[in-house]
Amino acid sequence: MRNQSNREYVICERLRKLGYARERHIHLYGEEFDLVSNPIPDGDGFTVEGVARSSGARRRIRIPLPVVHTLTQEIRVDEYAEIAA
Repeated sequence: MRNQSNREYVICERLRKLGYARERHIHLYGEEFDLVSNPIPDGDGFTVEGVARSSGARRRIRIPLPVVHTLTQEIRVDEYAEIAA
């Protein structure tokens, strides 16, 4: 079984593959952002730093929890498959 920090690392890696990565452009919460960081754990979720295209303001943006929960479930399935093998 993976410990919490290892699981967070895996989730961050998968979030990067989904496009929540530095130097990417996303549309989230009705705004467009140019991301300036990779995902980091933040409380019970994950965030990225971005610059709003409309205002130029730098903001910390929470990644939607349903995305994080889906990845967490996928990791649990992978862990179960490793144990069962």
